Amino acid sequence: MNNDNVEKRLYEEKMCMESITAPEELEMRLRNALHSAAPKRAKRIAPMWKVAAVALLFMVVVGNNYYAFAYYSKKILGFDEVIQGTLQQLNDKGMGQIVDKRTTLVDGTELIIEGMMSDANQLIMYYTLTNPNGLEERNGDLFRPSRISGFLTNTNVKSGTTIIDEDHTEIKGTISFGPVSPFAKKITLFYWQQLENKQMSEESISLPYHPDEVMQTQIKQSINKKVKVDKGTITFKSITATPTMTMIKGSLNVENFDRVPSALQGIELIANGTPIEIIGSGSQSSSSGRTFDIRYDSLPEQLDSLELVIKELVGYQKLDEKISLASIGDEPFALEGKELWVKNVSTTSEGVEITIATDDDVMLDGVSIEAGHEITPLNTTVKQNNVKQADGRLVKERTMLFDSTVEPEYLIIEGMHYMKAYNERIEIAVD
Repeated sequence: MNNDNVEKRLYEEKMCMESITAPEELEMRLRNALHSAAPKRAKRIAPMWKVAAVALLFMVVVGNNYYAFAYYSKKILGFDEVIQGTLQQLNDKGMGQIVDKRTTLVDGTELIIEGMMSDANQLIMYYTLTNPNGLEERNGDLFRPSRISGFLTNTNVKSGTTIIDEDHTEIKGTISFGPVSPFAKKITLFYWQQLENKQMSEESISLPYHPDEVMQTQIKQSINKKVKVDKGTITFKSITATPTMTMIKGSLNVENFDRVPSALQGIELIANGTPIEIIGSGSQSSSSGRTFDIRYDSLPEQLDSLELVIKELVGYQKLDEKISLASIGDEPFALEGKELWVKNVSTTSEGVEITIATDDDVMLDGVSIEAGHEITPLNTTVKQNNVKQADGRLVKERTMLFDSTVEPEYLIIEGMHYMKAYNERIEIAVD
């Protein structure tokens, strides 16, 4: 019996265990498995099965450690409270790489790189910080991961999560990086730590990497579809769906893209008629133009249909509004489907201040005030906050400053940038 057959037999025994109610039945099953082994190879294989029997019996006793043995210790232990959803399911299936590499930081804290999970979209590193003398709230200065490098690999930190225990002696965390080259056999983690003199020092730790244990890609294909918006175009170039996430990449040529917050959040990925949760997005500018990526949760294993829906994206509306400031009330002014509240108008030593509130996605364009026949353009915007209205509605409130000492009669608004409904659809082949 070769090692592949042994692994198969261990998996079969693991499935049988779900219906076992007493260790005696497990022992009987193992004896039957031993008796069914080929006689010619029984002497060589029996010791291996004896070890397996002990391991399986130990799984019944310890309970929570079951998968650690069932998947040859590929489950990364101790992170159930840090990860959830897709990552939790993958970890339960034993899809990680165990690392267990340790080093000591300047204050005596032990850093343990427990393991990692890798596919064509990202590498997720699992780590522990432990110090019996206590971990201060400044742990971000104590250990600040920055990037990983390796053969054909150089990628920065994308995101991370941490949780600290009740005694403040142990921190569990994850760090997400970009993908690692399939030709890398070793990677180096670079991190910053604060020295006693408050200066920051960059350190590194080398880690083994097993490209043969990288999780397989579900979909990787071109999209190459362009959508026109008010101030330019957005091009969806590719999709890469892996077990940890689904990544949409593309390019932007949109003049007012930065004028609204989270401009990419209105783009939905629909699989089998159901929206896939969006987990992040970002854009980068370079000499060759602006690119973007949108990160969604993983796709269902059974995939019948897939489409992108550009539900909302940044738009522009010409207004040419002239709002009277003679009386300020609680009623909003209508701005082509949006609303504006004038909260306060006052003259200070710095100039005229007007406090307004709008929907969170609205940015006004070409703002000025009129007093007599004199027009004064907006100088700057200060004191911007999200405020809850009396009716529970959340709005963006800010104070605009104008370089004038004369009380204004009108507020003039030429246009507004906002999240506009486009409802464009792009079908993605799943064959």
